[in-house]
Amino acid sequence: MSQTIGMVGVGVMGFAMSHNLLKHGFAVAGYDPSSEAMARLQREGGTPCPSPRAVAEAAQIIFLSLPSPAALHAAIDGPDGLAAASGPAILIECSTLPLADKRAAEARLAASGKTLLDCPLSGTGAQAMNRDLVVFASGDEAAYRTALPAMHGMSRAQRYLGAFGNGSIMKYVANLLVTIHNVAAGEAMVLGMKAGLDPALIYDTLADSAGSSRMFQVRGPLMRDNSYDKATATVRTHLKDLAIIGDFAAGLNVSTPVFAAAGQLYHVGAATGRELQDTASVCAVLEQMAGIDRRPKD
Repeated sequence: MSQTIGMVGVGVMGFAMSHNLLKHGFAVAGYDPSSEAMARLQREGGTPCPSPRAVAEAAQIIFLSLPSPAALHAAIDGPDGLAAASGPAILIECSTLPLADKRAAEARLAASGKTLLDCPLSGTGAQAMNRDLVVFASGDEAAYRTALPAMHGMSRAQRYLGAFGNGSIMKYVANLLVTIHNVAAGEAMVLGMKAGLDPALIYDTLADSAGSSRMFQVRGPLMRDNSYDKATATVRTHLKDLAIIGDFAAGLNVSTPVFAAAGQLYHVGAATGRELQDTASVCAVLEQMAGIDRRPKD
């Protein structure tokens, strides 16, 4: 009988993780407040559960992929929360959230005999579907070793980083680079287009050049095609991450001028109707600033 893995939060990332766990021989029991997400999980072969507590009753290793601190605390507390489930469990928190909220969740779950690992993921929703994720794992090492086979099922690489919280700190550092590299990719595309180069030619030439980056390779095709509505990471979600990283850096008195400058493009995108588009749409913001119009001509 295959091992059952729990999944609390079955949105873009949680569904992709579930897809790969099922593909690699695990059973998946999942919960999401969205009935549409639950129906999609069931079509994929997973088992919908009526509450986070029911997930923890069905599985001893549980991934959490949640959009906000409020969603994390709601999943843990109350009669239908994870903390109310009987018996021990290892819970793997994969979201980008403030450390204070993760540490509060860790203490709450420890009081009910459960172990929380802080394990943010590096990668987009599209990468997640291809199992092209890196786990930044931190927390109890024995629990990490126990959960490692499940992590193998949904990611290509796992990095154990030590004490609880180190995973989130590494994710803040990684997302700082993602923020900058994504805007840099957009700037390069816009400069080339303004000079008369075809966007496909720009992408095909630079993707395998010394000037490339992982963000250019992942987001460049969306910029090339001017196609941002099927988002794998929205501008809205990234603005949440920008606030977390900015507060964290400010708390350490660390100046991040390039990150701060790049962040303004995401705010402009949200203010001009691109909040639910892919973060690659910063390219479209830069195109507008440069006077480029790629809309179909009548």
